[in-house]
Amino acid sequence: MTILLTGAAGFIGSHVTEGLLQRGYTVIGLDNLDDQYDPALKRRNVRLFQDQPTYQFLRGDIRDQSVVEAILQQYDCDTVIHLAAQTGVRPSVQNPALYFDVNVTGTLSLLEAMRKTGVRRLVMASSSSVYGDSERVPFREDDRADRPLSPYAASKRSAELLTHTYHHLYGFDVACLRFFTVYGPRLRPNMAISQFTERILNRLPITLYGDGSTVREYTYIDDTVTGISNVLNTLHGFDILNIGGFETVSLLKLVQLIEQATGEQALIDWQPMQPGDVRQTSADLNHAYAYAGYAPSVRIEEGIPRFVSWYKQAVAQLPLG
Repeated sequence: MTILLTGAAGFIGSHVTEGLLQRGYTVIGLDNLDDQYDPALKRRNVRLFQDQPTYQFLRGDIRDQSVVEAILQQYDCDTVIHLAAQTGVRPSVQNPALYFDVNVTGTLSLLEAMRKTGVRRLVMASSSSVYGDSERVPFREDDRADRPLSPYAASKRSAELLTHTYHHLYGFDVACLRFFTVYGPRLRPNMAISQFTERILNRLPITLYGDGSTVREYTYIDDTVTGISNVLNTLHGFDILNIGGFETVSLLKLVQLIEQATGEQALIDWQPMQPGDVRQTSADLNHAYAYAGYAPSVRIEEGIPRFVSWYKQAVAQLPLG
């Protein structure tokens, strides 16, 4: 099977590439290498696989429909895994137009390219943010998702609705995977776990919003990759699945785990809650297990030390000067 993987150079994309290659797939990676964070990190991710005979990386943008059509035809792709997106809740409040351009218009462009080339299998990354500030926990896939708190959340829900339209009109097989705060090696530097680790190791203050009681469900990257690969084997019709971790963890507990893994104590700068942030995320995984046999295997007490160990090694390998 040949898979077009959008967003292939990013954190999740690079791990999905690795997992797919290990499972015997041919991977065509597409990424525009934008500057949402340092493009050098994305290029480094691409270089990890450049010698693999069943991997081809192409630089391009999902918003360029003709480019996507040409790739799907040239490489005879069977399936698309769509990870390319403008990410982040807080930045979306400042630049909502960009988020809708990439996440909604870009997804529409991809769907049209698939329609025109006869590719009908799609696995798309969505987000737990679509649930808004729901008080019903854990979040189930049939819960309301029509009250987003940020443009990012609204854009991801809009993309889900578009994929359902193409399932209905053109018979696409679609799975929308709602990720819950994915972390692990090669994590984006603008994510909280990366920033906390860097600043705690350098004895610099970290900023916490609210009172530290907000909770998140964190998913180790290996589990996310397993979820995606499992879904490839069972993809049919249209469905939405939560891909989450074991349990929810408070913000203060997360900081404590990083303190334990680094051996340093955090200096905390407390700030008010930010617009668009939700108080909690928590995934009901029963449907994902029934659909694709998905169950997480890495608890955060194991995952954070793994990440910190990788982070220290990655920093040690950076060129001096």
